[in-house]
Formats: sequence, C-alpha cells, structure tokens
Amino acid sequence: MSIKMDGAIASAETQARPGAVVKSLRLANGWTLAEVSRRTGLPVSTLSKLENDKMSLSYDKLARISKGLEIDIGVLFSNAPSPAPGRLSGRRSITRAGEGRLIETETYESLYPATDLLNKRFVPIVSEILARSLSEFSELIRHPGEEYAYVLSGVIELHTELYAPVRLESGDSIYFDSGMGHAYLAASPGPCRLLTICSGEESQLIAASGGQARSEPPATSRATGREPRRVRRARGG
Repeated sequence: MSIKMDGAIASAETQARPGAVVKSLRLANGWTLAEVSRRTGLPVSTLSKLENDKMSLSYDKLARISKGLEIDIGVLFSNAPSPAPGRLSGRRSITRAGEGRLIETETYESLYPATDLLNKRFVPIVSEILARSLSEFSELIRHPGEEYAYVLSGVIELHTELYAPVRLESGDSIYFDSGMGHAYLAASPGPCRLLTICSGEESQLIAASGGQARSEPPATSRATGREPRRVRRARGG
C-alpha cells in the first residue's frame, strides 16, 4: 500500500474505500454528517461525496478525519470496518531498548517510544535530566494537558510557577497540570532519569521542549542508559 502526499491518494484508496470506513464509523456512533463536519472541520458536502465514492481526498484532509474521529489513519486504507470508540481495537506498539524518537535540548535528553502509533491518548517519554539550575532554562516549559512523572533513578527537583520546588527521589512520582510552567532539575550526582506520561499531542510536547530530533543515534542513550538499536523517527508526528 502506498500513499502520495501531493493531493491524491494512491491506488490503496480505490481498493479500501475510506469513505465506507467513515460512514460505518458515523452510523455506529449515531453521528450525523454535521457532527462529523464539526469534529473534522470538513464541509458536509465534502464528507457526503467521500462517503458516496464521488471524491478522493488529499492526505492532509484524511489526516484531519483521522484526528477528528480518533482513529489511526491506516484504518481509512483498510478493508476492515473502523472500530467505534470504546470498542476493542487491538492497537499495540513494542519499543525495544534504545529505540524511539530521540529529542535533545540543553536541559533534557528525551526518548519518545511508540512513535508508530498516531493519535495516542497520552505520550510516554523517558528522559535524562541534564539541567542543574533554573538559569539553564530560557523560560519554564508549559503545554496543554496533564503530566505524570515517575523518577527512575537519582534525585530530581521539580520547579513550577505556582508551588515551591519539590524534591523527588527514585520511586517517587507526581501528577500535575502541565499548562503550569515547570522545569525538572537533576539534584544528585550521576544519572537522573525520569518517566513522564503526558496528555496532549506529541508534536506539541516536542515544540514546547524546543528540542530537535537526532538523525543518528548516540553511542549510548542517556535517557535509557542502553546502547540503542536504532532511533526511529516519528511518522506523522
């Protein structure tokens, strides 16, 4: 199956009929075309033509449908009906040691696993905390949603704009509103590693961190402490 990004979907679309998938999902949930239009931002007339095989959509528009209806975009190119929200979908992603999308900044080195899954409801991140003082941050980090942090090793100090700094040791955890400015600092010698689970979109989290993805894996990932097998770039971001 191949997909072109230049405004037309390749032959997979004619075989799989994404319009039929959209219609099946809409009827299963009792949605009107107007409701699907509200969720996706596409006109009712466009959706009607798609469902009746009278129009082919660009990849960007199909991505908007995928996001709005909370399904993987690959489902639109399959012959199987799309599962309704709340039903068993069978999604899974295995990330081996050292794999993931590596994002580096002056303050964190973060590894994003499960990058092959789109529209995740939460984003897991394994990070090595590099910063040891707030002066290393140009500003506190903030992004929409909520965040859970679990200390894997070392001692980490969390600074936020509304609370006094809190020290977290290995095994400690915290849950907070990530729209509140925050910054993690390494507060002990040696590796200070953290598992965070964030709601919101992966692209927003990466943009908030100000980081860049490495094109080549380092000899050893500080985020995991292991030699990476390969660093996978996120698909569809």
